[in-house]
Amino acid sequence: MTLTLYYHPFASFCQKVLIALYEKEIEFEPRLIDLGDAAQRAELSRLWPLAKFPVLRDTASDVILPESSLIVDYLDRHRPETIRLLPDDPEEARRVHLWDRLFDNYVATQLTKVVTDQFRSEGRDDPDGVEQAKATIATAYGIIDEELGRGGRWIAGDGFTLADCAAAPALFYANIAVPFERHEALSAYYQRLLARPSFARVIEEARPYRTLFPLEWPADY
Repeated sequence: MTLTLYYHPFASFCQKVLIALYEKEIEFEPRLIDLGDAAQRAELSRLWPLAKFPVLRDTASDVILPESSLIVDYLDRHRPETIRLLPDDPEEARRVHLWDRLFDNYVATQLTKVVTDQFRSEGRDDPDGVEQAKATIATAYGIIDEELGRGGRWIAGDGFTLADCAAAPALFYANIAVPFERHEALSAYYQRLLARPSFARVIEEARPYRTLFPLEWPADY
């Protein structure tokens, strides 16, 4: 086995890569990293000095690759024999990348701001920043809902892609802080994501770590 994934199963960007690995049925060695453990953090830092996961190591190609979108792209190009998560057509690929960036930057990253604020000590919290982040998420919901309302099964069309790998964990966590039930097309899309075996597996693997999340879990989660 040449692939090792340095990750944590509860982190949304790691889940994005896990979904891709499970979709493509690629074998890999999981290396769970607890950033609170000095030795494990140092191990990750030696691979990627920013000490952020996920990081993929491919010993066969002597490649160390951070950043979830780059990892999925790498997996897709080097393991093309199964489901393709990025289209060969440049225009279709651009569309997938656009939606991938929207989910990462305007849903997942904004939700991180909301969650991080829960851990700040009194007097150092940022209620204005939290409200701005929630407003950005709500705006993103409207954009996503409008796109899905055009009839595509997945966010970039009829095929499951990198963009859907990004969407699933981003929506899973963001829906807790900023519910999207009034967006019918988005809600229906989310149900399709939940039914996807790769994402269902990711949710179950992350379940033991739910105490790490400071927001209240809905009863139906």
